[in-house]
Amino acid sequence: MDIARKEGIETLLIEKETFFRGGAYVDELKKRKIDFIVLAGFLWKAPDPLLEAFPRSIINIHPALLPKYGGKGMYGSFVHEAVINAREETSGITIHYVDEQYDHGDIIFQANCRVDETDTPQTLAQKIHTLEHEHYPRVIEMEINRQLANLADH
Repeated sequence: MDIARKEGIETLLIEKETFFRGGAYVDELKKRKIDFIVLAGFLWKAPDPLLEAFPRSIINIHPALLPKYGGKGMYGSFVHEAVINAREETSGITIHYVDEQYDHGDIIFQANCRVDETDTPQTLAQKIHTLEHEHYPRVIEMEINRQLANLADH
């Protein structure tokens, strides 16, 4: 928030109670002319009013190769521990559209990495972070361009 304030970037602080019991900030987002939402590390399930207002316009990144190791409670080190305990040979990232279920929407992109026998949840997390930093900005740009092209066609 301090960096955003210093750089003159408008912010909107989302309060959990208002998000889930109010209008999911849809009016605030529409007023600001928001038409595409990028989530990262966002653990709340998106409420219906938000999904209805932004169909196929909310994307998220998950630190595993969905549909495996997704769903409620599968985040951060929990995912990496599950992957290692299952003796998976690969893990990775999934960038997907957000829908009414955790980690369920249509997959946009996946990238994978090898899981070595010596990996710990921490070392696997480092590999996953590398994939996230390499691919998420590019996929976000691709999706924004796709949305702009769709708007131009209409």
